[in-house]
Amino acid sequence: MSVTQVAAYAAPAPKAPLERITVPRRPVGAHDVLIDIKFAGICHSDIHQVTDGWGEGIYPMVPGHEIAGVVTEVGPDVTKFAVGDRVGVGCFVDSCRECEQCLAGQEQFCVKGMTGTYNSLDKNGEPTYGGYSTHVVVDENYTVRIPDGLALDVAAPLLCAGITLYSPLKHWQAGPGKQVAVVGLGGLGHMGVKIAHALGAEVTVLSQTLRKQEDGLKLGADHFYATSDEATFTELAGRFDLIVSTVSAPLALDAYLGLLKVDGALVNVGAPEEPVSLNLFSVIGGRKTLAGSMIGGIAETQEMLDFCAEHGLGADIELIRADEVNEAYERVQSGDVRYRFVIDTSTI
Repeated sequence: MSVTQVAAYAAPAPKAPLERITVPRRPVGAHDVLIDIKFAGICHSDIHQVTDGWGEGIYPMVPGHEIAGVVTEVGPDVTKFAVGDRVGVGCFVDSCRECEQCLAGQEQFCVKGMTGTYNSLDKNGEPTYGGYSTHVVVDENYTVRIPDGLALDVAAPLLCAGITLYSPLKHWQAGPGKQVAVVGLGGLGHMGVKIAHALGAEVTVLSQTLRKQEDGLKLGADHFYATSDEATFTELAGRFDLIVSTVSAPLALDAYLGLLKVDGALVNVGAPEEPVSLNLFSVIGGRKTLAGSMIGGIAETQEMLDFCAEHGLGADIELIRADEVNEAYERVQSGDVRYRFVIDTSTI
């Protein structure tokens, strides 16, 4: 495949509605695979980036880092994939491959900076374009295999939402005998509940209201509490070994730290655009940890996909046409999705 133009949906400027355009894809190199994208998940981080919420973006911006598709061409030196393989691409498509973190399989923490699947510059200084597109060319070493037990549409969100929750749950050893709370029951949170339950933890959902209580229990939660009720923070004080916050709004960190046991951890995977405040005595009193976690490396992402296939864990999705993306963005911002929008890219 020579450099060619492919159809995509892009934001032409900050805060502008997405529209159909064409973007270039590089030739298939020696270690590259060409992927016919079948489905692309919509992540809240897509909205943050097209609106410059996390800093100045590169436009036109084609979002999408939850990519599921089929290999249609491989480079001459590719060994990991063949034409017809079901594959996925997550939040990054390259890294330096030489630093301590890359060599440890934690490419997401590359010392020189990973190359994002979109809104980034590749090694040639060219912008990367994401999964709201018909095709993408990716190095085989930054591509993962989607097990046959997972349908491609429900697997797509796992490439961000799935690994974003799997990584901290594994790192902080969620499992039998552990009390785990998930803050927020959205695109990230619903996968956190499913994975924590499959790992064997006792799972509590902390949501603003009880509106999604029935859903939370069906997803695998053992308990469900409304954080708008002040009694919740009294009743649950000192309860949890691990709290994972998935929300992108600022939290009252002191209140949530009060829900931890001694040596407990509050891990943030949501990234508010605004700064948050903290009284350090909330951490000191109880030897508690306030931490963050960001997706996972390639090997751990593959481990997550295999785990989800083994346990039958796909995302709960609403499949949409590409021309519905702007409406979907509005609904994500108002919390009107259960629990992940996925674009059928055949409609681009």
